[in-house]
Amino acid sequence: MPTFKYNAKKSSGSMVSGTIKAHDKNEVIGRLREKDLVVLEVKKRSSVGIDGFKGGALLGAKSRKIPKKDLVILVRQLSTMISAGIPLLESLEVLQEQAELPGQKNVLSDISGAIRSGQDLSHALEEHPKVFSNIFVSLIRAGEVSGQLDEILVRLAEYLEASEKLKRDIRAAMTYPVVSLVLILSIASFLMVGIVPKFRPIFASLGIELPAITSFVLDLSQGFQNHWILVLMAGAGAIFGGVVFSRTEPGRGALDWLILKAPVFGSLFRKVALSRFARTFATLIRSGVPILEALEIVSATVGNRVLSRVVDQAREHVRQGESLCEPFARSTVFPPMVTKMIGIGEKSGALELLLEKISQFYDDQVNAEVKSLTSLIEPLMIGFIGILVGGIVLAVFLPIFKLQEGLMGGH
Repeated sequence: MPTFKYNAKKSSGSMVSGTIKAHDKNEVIGRLREKDLVVLEVKKRSSVGIDGFKGGALLGAKSRKIPKKDLVILVRQLSTMISAGIPLLESLEVLQEQAELPGQKNVLSDISGAIRSGQDLSHALEEHPKVFSNIFVSLIRAGEVSGQLDEILVRLAEYLEASEKLKRDIRAAMTYPVVSLVLILSIASFLMVGIVPKFRPIFASLGIELPAITSFVLDLSQGFQNHWILVLMAGAGAIFGGVVFSRTEPGRGALDWLILKAPVFGSLFRKVALSRFARTFATLIRSGVPILEALEIVSATVGNRVLSRVVDQAREHVRQGESLCEPFARSTVFPPMVTKMIGIGEKSGALELLLEKISQFYDDQVNAEVKSLTSLIEPLMIGFIGILVGGIVLAVFLPIFKLQEGLMGGH
């Protein structure tokens, strides 16, 4: 049982602090209020033991992770059991017994213990933010309020499955060009460092004037050889600087804008972001999550700062009692079709239905674009390797051709 540190105030005004063992913060607050204390702060305490263990174990700490594909199966199984009339606690205990992964077993053990102590399922899930996202917890909370937990779990499983499929499609589209680019650069580096330098003394002994492209390639190759440490450091520094900058708010915003505007892949990433936006928003609204809370979750999970800012603007409009679709219509990210359908759905009361239609449309668009990109990237990569490697080979052999022509002309 975790230990919590608290600061509270007595009715006399004097301050009280201490520690208390409890299942969660709510239990701590309840027990302190029973003592007529005004709770100011409650924090979970991390204890370090004599064996070097932290929070129970620093080394060999209990794993509390569930892979996405196993989480989808878990949600499906829980939904089936609850639909069959099996109580929630009993369902969780059965799933815990049959779990094969240690992380999944430990997470289910924690949740079962919290439920047994009187907590709601949504509060129990909040204790594992790395496993259960904000949208996961919000949907479960909506299911608890509406009494339709089994239906919500089905929708949640469908949402997770669709999200994972979208990620697989993106990985499939990106794997080939990334691997191809690495191979092309490796081949070019080998030629520049291992092959091209060997021709320099040969050309010097021939005493012929070298073509411009040959001189450029030889100088570039020598530069790589003489300053390879600086080249590696510059490359590593550029990558490190880019990563650090991308983790800042301005950097992330600039990167997301560039991603949407990127040639070839920009259109794909834009459709992926729109599909994720529409699916998440539709799932939350259909499950009974209040629209302001739904927009807040969508903003945090849409995966692109440019879209996130537009969603935040829409949230402020709704908070002030204005139209939802106006900020979307003013942005350059959301196509007119999307904004028109959101506006129609808002007026007709069928917003979640039209959002699902938008999500399905962009899912189909993503699938089609992944297939077309796969067929387009192959000839592009072949052309690129032909230009790069062919240029190096041409630079090496041009002087030889020139010498041969001179010898033939002399005869």
